[in-house]
Amino acid sequence: MSKDKQFVTEITPQSEDFSRWYLDVIRKAELMDYAPVRGCIVFRPDGYELWENMQRELDRRFKETGHRNAYFPLFIPESFFQKEKEHVEGFNPELPWVTEAGGEKLEERLAIRPTSETMIGHMYAKWIHSYRDLPLLINQWANVVRWEKRTLPFLRTSEFLWQEGHTAHENEEDARRETMRMLEVYRDFAENVLAIPVIAGQKTPSEKFAGAVDTYSIEAMMKDGRAVQAGTSHYLGTNFAVAFGIKYLNRDNVMTYCHTTSWGVSTRLIGAVIMVHGDDRGLVLPPKIAPTQVIIIPIGPAKLREPVIAKANELLDELKRAGVRVRMDDRDDVSPGWKFNEYEMRGVPLRLEIGPRDLENGQCVLVSRVSGEKTPVPLDRVAAEVPAMLERVHEEMYRKAKQFMDEHFFDVETLDELKAAYEDKRGFAYAGWCGSDACERQVKEETGATSRNIPFEPAVTKSRCLVCGDAAKHTVVFARAY
Repeated sequence: MSKDKQFVTEITPQSEDFSRWYLDVIRKAELMDYAPVRGCIVFRPDGYELWENMQRELDRRFKETGHRNAYFPLFIPESFFQKEKEHVEGFNPELPWVTEAGGEKLEERLAIRPTSETMIGHMYAKWIHSYRDLPLLINQWANVVRWEKRTLPFLRTSEFLWQEGHTAHENEEDARRETMRMLEVYRDFAENVLAIPVIAGQKTPSEKFAGAVDTYSIEAMMKDGRAVQAGTSHYLGTNFAVAFGIKYLNRDNVMTYCHTTSWGVSTRLIGAVIMVHGDDRGLVLPPKIAPTQVIIIPIGPAKLREPVIAKANELLDELKRAGVRVRMDDRDDVSPGWKFNEYEMRGVPLRLEIGPRDLENGQCVLVSRVSGEKTPVPLDRVAAEVPAMLERVHEEMYRKAKQFMDEHFFDVETLDELKAAYEDKRGFAYAGWCGSDACERQVKEETGATSRNIPFEPAVTKSRCLVCGDAAKHTVVFARAY
């Protein structure tokens, strides 16, 4: 095998050290760089474009469901957090505080936004007066700060980007319907845009959002078998409405409290995409979010280069008009083999090769990043065939990820079985749980695994708690997580 055709040697193999592989890939592919502030990263253009493309897909879905975007302040008065006791206790360890500004000590400390329920609750109390003002459906695209002790780029950083939806409703039924609707939006987005299969379910009480009545999540499995919480949706009941005075005059002319929800995803989805799909060659990016969907690489000797470049430029323009995110690398000081490896490492879904012989035959060759399959395509069919091939790449990525998840799901009856399984297995485990916080805590203490959620559609149903042996109230997914 020639040097040009070898795998990228700067990337640690997944089987050798998955964490090192991940760090190698995101640096080599120029998705990010480390900032001078602990736990913070710089999103380089390719990394930020991944978020922009996710944002575009999600924002469209939010608007289709009647939500509108707004923006709320980054700084939140300390007194706001005191109004919802459980909420402040849940976030206090991660809160950074501003105590001085303009050379003077502030009369009241300001928290740098960890989430916006308190600020938005304060504003909703001003805006909502009657049932005619409901439902109020608002989303915010913003940055938040949580001073994490252990950080990992994209997956867990001190500052990160996200969206947070906040809605207010007349009653519990409407609010719960909204909570589940948005969870389904996230599930659809994960599977049909990111090509990531997920497990949808309800969080246990110990894992729910601070201040929520119920929390629901979608959980994704990484290639090392660990879990990433890929999205959450919370039914907040009247907890924040009571704390902030979000009342309205109902249809019976009686003042009553709103029922509220919140839901969000963050830039940790970038890390999830990398860890679900990447391989030893580097990134494998879902076509719907890839910054570059197609890379055109002209090949052939210099003396025959001019007509090849001319046709490649024509194809470039055609694909752009078709709405494809396409680039061309026509550098003549780098070998085609080097380019092949480089763009495979960067995860570009399709490579378009065209050379003198292809011109003679009236075709080019499309190469899938996922399968490596080479497909000859007539030159007059490129603009029509590329979108179809991108869809097939997506389907193949989802199929492979789903197969991996299915093969790394196991079920256990006892805690000892779970401990034994983790000695030689990686993945998610189905187990019975009695509902006791003590039993759930013991699983974490002895295995490092946490309850991910109580799945809506478990593949198996367990009858006994894995810890105490009492009757199980729920079948729970346990996993080690990021």
